[in-house]
Amino acid sequence: TMNNDNGDGHVKTYPNSHRDWDSEPAISSLQSITSTFAETSPGTGIYEDAYDIWLNGIADSGSTEVMIWTENHGQVPAGNQVATVTLDGRSWAVWKGNSYLAFVAGSNFTSGTMNLLTFFQWIMSKGWIPGNSTLGQVDYGVELVSTNGVPATFSFSNFSVSAS
Repeated sequence: TMNNDNGDGHVKTYPNSHRDWDSEPAISSLQSITSTFAETSPGTGIYEDAYDIWLNGIADSGSTEVMIWTENHGQVPAGNQVATVTLDGRSWAVWKGNSYLAFVAGSNFTSGTMNLLTFFQWIMSKGWIPGNSTLGQVDYGVELVSTNGVPATFSFSNFSVSAS
């Protein structure tokens, strides 16, 4: 049960599953980066189910946060919308801020297999991250702002990340 009574719209929590890389591999050295996920969300409140991916370090100066929103309920990404692109067979609105990128799905979906490498390659082609960027962490979960003050359950399964 959460509320946004103060109206700030800020994320209150991000429960997630994730995979970390101790020796952050260069994205350019990888032939494949894929991930699977499945989620069930209540459809009430303000939240988004999303990947939260860290490149070039994890949440420190010099790192870039890349989010891929698969289900959105009333959230607006930071920054400004700068593009629309089709990647991994879906249309995405692309938002950009300081050291932050968000891909917001044109239509919500609750499970699938994602080819994350295509997102990173597209970002590199725009010059938004260097060609020698590294992969630090891939998370999937829910950024919660509010459940409109009522109990709500968010369920996640089938999370995996593989890179080679």
